[in-house]
Amino acid sequence: MRLTITTRTLCGAAALALGISGCSDGKDATATPPVMMSCAAAATQAVQSCMRTVNAAIGACYFEQDGPCQDNNPDILAAHNDLEASIQDHCADAEFLNLSTDALVGRLADTCQSQADSLGWRTFGGPQGAIWPDTNDAQRACLQTAHSSASAFLQDAVAAKSDCLLDASCDASALQAQQEAAAQEASAAIGDDCEDLAAMVALTPQQYITNTGDQIDCTVAAAHADTAALGLSCGPSNVDAAPARGQWTQIVLDSNKWGTMCGDGSEYAIHVRLAPEGEPLDRVLVGLQGGGVCLFEEDCKARFAASPDLFNAQDDLPLGGGIASDDPDNPFANWTKVYLPYCNQDVFIGGGIVEDFGELQLPRYGTINLRAGMRVVRDIIWQAMDAGTDTGYRPDELIALFGGFSAGGYGALYNYHWVLDDLLWPRTAAYPDAGGALDNGSVAGVRGLGFVKIPAWGAQPYLPPYCFSGDCAVGPDNYRAFSPRLKQVPQQQFLIVSNQKDNTQQGDAFFDDEAQWIDAMRAAYCDTKDLPGIQWYLTSDSVNSVHVVSVRDEFYYGAVAGERMVDWFWRAVTDPDSVEDRAEEGNFTTDIPGSNPFPCELPL
Repeated sequence: MRLTITTRTLCGAAALALGISGCSDGKDATATPPVMMSCAAAATQAVQSCMRTVNAAIGACYFEQDGPCQDNNPDILAAHNDLEASIQDHCADAEFLNLSTDALVGRLADTCQSQADSLGWRTFGGPQGAIWPDTNDAQRACLQTAHSSASAFLQDAVAAKSDCLLDASCDASALQAQQEAAAQEASAAIGDDCEDLAAMVALTPQQYITNTGDQIDCTVAAAHADTAALGLSCGPSNVDAAPARGQWTQIVLDSNKWGTMCGDGSEYAIHVRLAPEGEPLDRVLVGLQGGGVCLFEEDCKARFAASPDLFNAQDDLPLGGGIASDDPDNPFANWTKVYLPYCNQDVFIGGGIVEDFGELQLPRYGTINLRAGMRVVRDIIWQAMDAGTDTGYRPDELIALFGGFSAGGYGALYNYHWVLDDLLWPRTAAYPDAGGALDNGSVAGVRGLGFVKIPAWGAQPYLPPYCFSGDCAVGPDNYRAFSPRLKQVPQQQFLIVSNQKDNTQQGDAFFDDEAQWIDAMRAAYCDTKDLPGIQWYLTSDSVNSVHVVSVRDEFYYGAVAGERMVDWFWRAVTDPDSVEDRAEEGNFTTDIPGSNPFPCELPL
């Protein structure tokens, strides 16, 4: 049944703050209020009304029309039209921060749509609705309960926090306790109707609602100019210290606040270099540090003893060559740059588990650290843009390259969905460099270890609902699952870069034979090159083993198949639909006996 869209009852001081006499009787939330509101009240009410309608429309598209909503869905279009009309009626230019009314409409409309989309994608398997076609009646009833319960929880919590910001007498701590109780009720309701939600979307009811709870503060922060009174976990008021522009700054994350931890028990740290003055802050290059992987007691103990620095983030320095350099010849030189160190030996997918190796207790917190670091960066950029621009922070207009090197390349592969689906930076391309995650076909390979280590490291809840089995540890399998959700906007794509001869990457993926490795990479290219949103750039040094290429000037400014890597990357952000694969045969079949030519035609 189609959900009924009604207003939330507003009483007492909150109603007075909104400029409404008495209490609402639950009529259509899109109706024009009888009394003129302030711009602040109009902004928050417009977002809430829009989200109610869009959440209900997304649910109805699945429950009544059997699939994702179309771009021309009339209810969603009407919700955005009503939001725009309300802001135009109640706000003047620069009344909300320094934004024009058009900019404010854009900000709030993006918040409404992106937060509702994120909840829908978590429920139904991404924008493509990957889960839905294979569900039975009981599973569909479960998903309906999950979506409707989470929608109500999200909407009520946003409304309550928004009311609190408009009421000087509001008790923020009591409000937080109420939200926690509401979260427990919502997860219990889902659990009552779902036999095994985690088998469908990788999340238990509690985890599903926790992830929904993460959206609340971001929604409130976008709809209010000042949220300091609430101490939100998202947005400008969540910034502890703002780094200077144009210079690298190390930020040590408070583990009590962020839940982060390195392999030696120390606090996690990141490096940020905000774009210099005069350059846009919302052009962002992210690099994830490499450093191999340890899997079992013997190799982890040996690595910890020999290289304790691999388990600490505070002694790392950001890379400065190739794509990450400040060289004027590099078009990314003046972008905001983020370097995320690697300190858990878990290819950035550890979900906060401490793995017990007897004498060694090894925290696997890679994805926790990565996402906390990215949230810190988001809030810093948000604060700076709200304070210093006439557009404010607009995540839908931010352009980013999110990548990593070696183990960091694996991390980019396994966390790209979160940047798109949860951080909500839609104009982001991923560039895994020397992190192809190729499978050798044996039990002791990426696929086999994926089935073991995804549960052992608590990684499943942090993988996308459209790919969370052991198979999803394998690069090409991941690309196939990801491809249907890519290219919502042109920038969304994987930019896979590597040298074909790479003994380090070969060893990390447990290939004993170099020719077998070369053939596996070439087969992976041919098998996935035609998938939407999957692009390859393979360098062809067949004499030297080269591990990681995008930060090496000789490769970054060198050419493959007639195009320099630097120009290829720049096209990916300036004219992304024109990007083409770049690969060459080179001299591999001669220099590496037993290796074979590409099993497909290469681009000219």
